Amino acid sequence: MDGIARHLFDLGYKPSSAKLYISRLGRFSEFLGHNARSTVISQGVIDRFMLSLHVGSPRVAARTVIEHARNIVPDRFSTPARRVIADPDGPLLAAYLDHLRHVRGLEPKTCEGILKGARRILTWLRDHLPGQPFSAITGEHVLALMQHLLSLSANHYTRSATTSYTRGFLRFLRWSELNGQDLARFVPRTPCWRLAHLPPRLSWQNIQRAIDAIDISEPSGTRDKAIMLMLATTGLRNRELRVLELQDIHWRTAEVIVRRTKGKRDRVVPLLDEAGAALADYILHARPRVVSALVFLSYSPPARPFKCAASISRIVRSRLEQGGVELSGPAGAHLLRHSLATQLVQQRRPINEVADLLGHRSIDTTAIYVKVALPQLTGVALPFPGGVS
Repeated sequence: MDGIARHLFDLGYKPSSAKLYISRLGRFSEFLGHNARSTVISQGVIDRFMLSLHVGSPRVAARTVIEHARNIVPDRFSTPARRVIADPDGPLLAAYLDHLRHVRGLEPKTCEGILKGARRILTWLRDHLPGQPFSAITGEHVLALMQHLLSLSANHYTRSATTSYTRGFLRFLRWSELNGQDLARFVPRTPCWRLAHLPPRLSWQNIQRAIDAIDISEPSGTRDKAIMLMLATTGLRNRELRVLELQDIHWRTAEVIVRRTKGKRDRVVPLLDEAGAALADYILHARPRVVSALVFLSYSPPARPFKCAASISRIVRSRLEQGGVELSGPAGAHLLRHSLATQLVQQRRPINEVADLLGHRSIDTTAIYVKVALPQLTGVALPFPGGVS
């Protein structure tokens, strides 16, 4: 019992929460004394204990602490045999993932999206070519497949991505000698004009108002203020913020080393005074006391790093809404990144400087922000033919 209590405190549970879980574990121990005939706790005994709890809330707490106990003393529990459902596409997708990672050199996050697309393709092929090998796929099948996949796409971005991952998967089939034809040539090309829209953005006044409205009397407020300022002043991507480590902050030089970036190269971004002060306040006074090299941690027990991008996006959107900022679309880390880039371009900062700050490998990626630099654009606009009538 003492070991489990220490385990809960090490994970960052509050004393009140740990006390609740320990009480549930004590109740489970008392139940075992009357109902368990063996020293090894079976899943059946756990299920009977859950049924003895007539309210839903105690069941949740009991289930949670029993799982913690299972992790600490696994020899006291019998592991139920899990039914493994064979995945007919598993071996092929595993080979495709190996191809994406080691032949094409793609990042794991990119591979996740491509594998989802490949699974959609395999599902369609199984429904329309049941029991037939990949060598039976023809150009006619590819056209029918694309008609189905494109019908599921909502805009030209998803349509372009759909044709791209389909073309890549068909090339993999040929590369792995599962189909000798060049089926990728039957995939139509869908137009996608990257510079045809304006990037979503907020004014610095709105961002500053939202940051000033954060209540830093609570630890979560201190953390969220640091997150908002880091995103708004450095242009970090969502993942770059989540994997930021304590050793990457160079306080004396007021710099942050951004590692494992989308462009596969490290870069240095400046740490402004306001962002540095908020970050130091969070690390010294509000950061959970757990063993982790990462800077930003979740307060939901057990305290741990943020695993998914949605967690950071929820924080950004919530803080913007609480600050009275009207949002007309998705709001996450990238909205603050777009806003910073737009602000720098409007301040007539060199475009290559903006590209270096954002970590763009190609300056063409940064060119979209030039479209919102109206003062500069009016200076290079040609006069209307024939003059003003």
